[in-house]
Amino acid sequence: MKKIILLMVLQCLATVSIYAQEQTKDTITPKDLNEVIVIGKKAQLSQKQAKPLATIDEYLQQSGKIEMIKRGSYAWEPMINSMATERTLITIDGMRIFGACTDKMDPITSYIEVSNLAEATIKSGQQGACHGATIGGAIDLKRNRSNFANLGWKASVNTGYETNSNQKILGTAINYVNKSFYIDTDFMYRDADNYKAGKNHEVLFSQYRKFNISTTSGFLFNKNKLIEGSIIYDKATDVGYPALPMDVSLAEALITSLKFEYAPKSARIDKWETKLYYNTITHRMDDTKRPAVPIHMDMPGWSDTYGFYSKAKGVLNKHHFTADLNSFYNRSIAEMTMYPTDPKENLMFMFTWPDVRTFYGSLFLEDNIVLNTNSSLKFSGSLANHFNKVADQLGLESLQIFYPTMKDSKSRVLKSISSNYSYTKNGFGYGFGLAYGARAPSVSEGYGFYLFNSFDRYDYIGNPGLKNESSIEGNTSLGYANKKFSAKLTSSYFHISNYIIGKPDATLIPMTIGGSGVKIYTALEYATIFNTDLNLEYQINDRFKAKGQLVYNYGKDFEDENLPFISPLRYSATLNYKRNQFSSEIMVQGNATQTQYSPFYGEDRTPDYAVLNVATSYLFVVDGSKLNVKAGIENILDTYYSTFSDWNSIPRKGRNFFLNVTFSY
Repeated sequence: MKKIILLMVLQCLATVSIYAQEQTKDTITPKDLNEVIVIGKKAQLSQKQAKPLATIDEYLQQSGKIEMIKRGSYAWEPMINSMATERTLITIDGMRIFGACTDKMDPITSYIEVSNLAEATIKSGQQGACHGATIGGAIDLKRNRSNFANLGWKASVNTGYETNSNQKILGTAINYVNKSFYIDTDFMYRDADNYKAGKNHEVLFSQYRKFNISTTSGFLFNKNKLIEGSIIYDKATDVGYPALPMDVSLAEALITSLKFEYAPKSARIDKWETKLYYNTITHRMDDTKRPAVPIHMDMPGWSDTYGFYSKAKGVLNKHHFTADLNSFYNRSIAEMTMYPTDPKENLMFMFTWPDVRTFYGSLFLEDNIVLNTNSSLKFSGSLANHFNKVADQLGLESLQIFYPTMKDSKSRVLKSISSNYSYTKNGFGYGFGLAYGARAPSVSEGYGFYLFNSFDRYDYIGNPGLKNESSIEGNTSLGYANKKFSAKLTSSYFHISNYIIGKPDATLIPMTIGGSGVKIYTALEYATIFNTDLNLEYQINDRFKAKGQLVYNYGKDFEDENLPFISPLRYSATLNYKRNQFSSEIMVQGNATQTQYSPFYGEDRTPDYAVLNVATSYLFVVDGSKLNVKAGIENILDTYYSTFSDWNSIPRKGRNFFLNVTFSY
């Protein structure tokens, strides 16, 4: 621990982070030091990435801040700074959305497609507090918008095929823009069979089918007033989860919004944006296709969210400020019906989420102060009220078996504050920051009822009396860039008080057949998490460019036990070649052997691995139309491996040939 603190102090005394892709110039405009994964416009999709029709999950793994918990070949759960979704936020265009699955089979990233996504903005720690209460950070998935540029009709067709899993991909996009109106439409369909791990090992129950439809339309009243409506409909069926005891027969989402943008003529306010949104998610777990099921169960879940935010940005002298008022109301309900093998026996029913209603409201303020042409100082803070109510009487009485004095509602106050200093000059830069934040327990942590966790084989019971989890955070960054070379090193340290985690209760009997026992969500005195990543890029000449990444993570609880799902040392290196319309790349990526794993929390050691990938592409341009063909091989050596974040050590894909074709006009 002393070494970690010393490293951060040394970085504070050194220089910071700048954007890795471009040379920094003196400026009086302060810049946020957030990581942005640019995915690109629909028409440019095939020109941005080695595998343009990859899933959102594969794109997010490019970040040094993100790891993905994999339970199958679809819908991976993002972790930011080694923290899972209870401690982080994921939004789509700033909208709060909550999954409807008690087993986290439906992260928010599963309800959007790469073809309608422009970029993923990743904010570490309290830098993400503008979207709500968080500990680890936030991801905002920003969709494509035409924005009255490039008038007229545009269309594209995307198609792809992957040999491993026999995946078929088909997508289309049609856009129309005139001087006062635009409409963007997008469709994407995926159909995959079971995939094969290295050495031709078939991974059963890893198939899935899904489609996604997205439409955004805007109307410009005059030069400074815009109204925009948006809708996403996403439906997945027959989704297998080989790492879990159940699959999914349906995961369905409807996400809608109405936004008003206003650019006042006042010199102090740049933009004022207000959005109303509604989303509903239905999720049904299913075990009917599994062999030798001890007892058949139906486990549906529903999540409905109504919300709004109103955000203003402006400039006053040296102050670049943001004010954001946001609120949401969510209803989460999940149930389980068990069907005995003897038809004469009664069905067994219980609420696993007892119709929990959450009302949240907060005010976020930020002031980014320009100190001089080289440095800026940013302060931000938020104050929020978080209110829970158990609306179902049967669910309330079930929890009162364990908590007799429990009330049906609970109100919490959540606070956050952060400060960051950044300095850049002549390509060098440094930055550091301190922050404090708090979060409320999630629905599962507070009110879950006999939730089976197949990772450690325990049933989990929520604890409505948990205190707020809070974190003191320090972050530093150091960087240098010129026309050919860039290097960026960032680190963050979290001291998390009242760290929420499940602990066994030997007095309780598990509900699940073959379960190891029952865990009650409780709060450890504290836990610590440290993350650091180094990103390098070198433009060798006009045709060759090399990139590398090195990531290290560390996590301990207050009794010096390793925390689960902490990544071992991981690395990647890429060599790109581009000449005229032809490009290719070769990449190696891997993990070192996991040394700081957590058998105390049910984790096994994962060995080291390395995989080799290659991709090539060619762009054909004819009369303004573009045809981009990309092909490649993933895991060329057909390595059999799994990573620390693969649930129950489920193996990843073996050798995979892919072909992606995009035609736009």
